Amino acid sequence: MTQADDDARELATATPTAVPAPIRPPGRGWLVRAAIRRVAIVAGQLLVIAAALVGIGYLLGRLWVILFPVVLGLLLTTVLWPSVRFLRAHRWPPALAAATVLLTFLALLVALGLLMVPPVVGQIGDLTDQATAGLEQVRRWLTGPPLNLGEDQIGETIDNVFNALQSNAQNIAGYVLTWATSVGSGVVNAVLALVLCFFFLKDGPRWVPWLAAQTGPRAGVHVAQLSERSWRALSEFIRQQALVGFIDAFFIGIGLWVFGVPLVLPLAVLTFFAAFVPIIGAFVAGAFAVLVALVHDGPTTALIILAIVVAVQQVEGNVLQPLLQGRGLSLHPAVVILAVAAGSSLAGITGAFLAVPVAALVAVAYRYARDHLDSKRPADPEPETRELETREPEGAPAAPAE
Repeated sequence: MTQADDDARELATATPTAVPAPIRPPGRGWLVRAAIRRVAIVAGQLLVIAAALVGIGYLLGRLWVILFPVVLGLLLTTVLWPSVRFLRAHRWPPALAAATVLLTFLALLVALGLLMVPPVVGQIGDLTDQATAGLEQVRRWLTGPPLNLGEDQIGETIDNVFNALQSNAQNIAGYVLTWATSVGSGVVNAVLALVLCFFFLKDGPRWVPWLAAQTGPRAGVHVAQLSERSWRALSEFIRQQALVGFIDAFFIGIGLWVFGVPLVLPLAVLTFFAAFVPIIGAFVAGAFAVLVALVHDGPTTALIILAIVVAVQQVEGNVLQPLLQGRGLSLHPAVVILAVAAGSSLAGITGAFLAVPVAALVAVAYRYARDHLDSKRPADPEPETRELETREPEGAPAAPAE
């Protein structure tokens, strides 16, 4: 037998070489199971985050009596710190600079109160008489054409109102007591806020290094940067709202003075402070101005004052706020409205006042975390992602060998 015959016999009896099977895409069942697994993981993570937020909210609510003066002190510190910094730059001792600025601020508040109280006391009687006359005109309008309700129906309605008030007298007394308690608590919080503000002003530059030192070397860097950014955001918010409030109060006050509406100074001051509750505060202050004009001078002057208020607020909303927010907080107006609505529903006037600063701080923390994560993002995909792209999915049907 020749060598050629042996080679031919060996080729005939040899086992064919196995060809690697092509990778087939995973089946529909595997994709459904993978999607369910991912949804379950995300849902579990969301539940954990929601539980943590509820726990933090509960803890903040329990500690709010302590935290509220601290928050007020910080907000007041953002207002007074530029003056203290100026005095300290001119070699004033920290304690003397803080005490001088704080006492000057309190003196200005007292002087403003002394300027506001006499006009209110002197004109409130006239406004009450004019409001009574206005109600009498409304009664005559209701009894005349085209309504023709009649004296008996109006009297019955008034009697029903008085009966309701008498039946709820105990509840009203409870509300009055609660209001008095709130006023006392507000006075205590104001005193604590002033004391804390003094210490914040005196020891201002030391707070951030001390806070960063308490959190350790790794977290201290982030705490310091977040503290500085949060401080800048709060300061920018106070400056913006103070400028907006001054412009609103100035032009609306001029309109009230030109048309002879009473209580010009109190309404202007109310407009200034209402600006610190964006959107909602301007609406409430404008409504008060229009109401006083309606009671004192009638519907014509009230409509003119309404036009002035709307014009000033349009200039504020379309010119001032975009310019200021572009330089500062960069909060969309929809976010501001939702924040004020959520804050007022959770904590009333206090929540409405603190809603935008809190939203600004949340935005600062979000942007800082986003920038930090973007700086840490690797150029290549994660190892796990590369492995999933190259290997066959677990549980996928294997292709039959050919």
